[in-house]
Amino acid sequence: MSRVRVVTDSACDLPDEIVERLNIAVVSLTIRFGSEEFSNRTDLSPSEFWARCKSAKELPETSAPSVGAFEEVYESAARDGYDGVIVLTLSSHLSATFQSATLAGEAVAATIPVNVIDTLAVSMAQGLMAVDVAEAANAGASLEELRERATGLIDRVGVVAALDTLEHLIKGGRVGGAKALLGQVLSIKPLVELKGGVVAEAGRQRTRAKALAAVAHRAQELAPFRRLALMHGACSDADIATLRSLVAPISSEVPVVETNIGPVVGTHGGPGIIGLAWIRA
Repeated sequence: MSRVRVVTDSACDLPDEIVERLNIAVVSLTIRFGSEEFSNRTDLSPSEFWARCKSAKELPETSAPSVGAFEEVYESAARDGYDGVIVLTLSSHLSATFQSATLAGEAVAATIPVNVIDTLAVSMAQGLMAVDVAEAANAGASLEELRERATGLIDRVGVVAALDTLEHLIKGGRVGGAKALLGQVLSIKPLVELKGGVVAEAGRQRTRAKALAAVAHRAQELAPFRRLALMHGACSDADIATLRSLVAPISSEVPVVETNIGPVVGTHGGPGIIGLAWIRA
């Protein structure tokens, strides 16, 4: 039976309980607030991140893990007797993390085989892929079998989310000033989704209730699912409960996972971001 170490990065937004239970190694991206630097998941909790965002005049910056950070995890796997490493990174269109992971794999090629997969995803779409692969790894699947499994999931994952504010999009320069101002005046609630590894607009709603309903409707259109996750960042309990109830009738082979959205996605999504991620059946 093969022993393969599953590695991902902190953009996955996986709950700690799942990471620990499945023995997934998570390499942290870096978050900077001015001159202060933090390792995502290690130095900065989601609640601390959102509190800092609220008082910050400018958006924090995120940066990919170093090549050395990945090398350290790979070499540790070799020392622990693993036969190989499979890495599932966030989309290469959104970060240099895939490049760092790949260069690190090349550096340790003589020590342990490493396969790096560009998930073309982020947040729990990436996280659910890591869960699926980790469960197969824990059952004894080989590195090649896991690589095939991971690549086969790429076209089956998706994300749709509702934003509660345009403030972070404005600060991040993601939309033009006039368009952003108009959106604020009209209280537009934009929806976003993953398309080809990038984040794209998926529609707009005039109210929060309609935005949540649209998120659930989009998922319902693509059901049934193998896995489904509800993720949120600095959301009200009422909004979380509403989306939870809207999702309840949607078919999923595995119970729905709920999780907090971390700094990598939260930096641009802003407080109140809430959505769904899935792997189609």
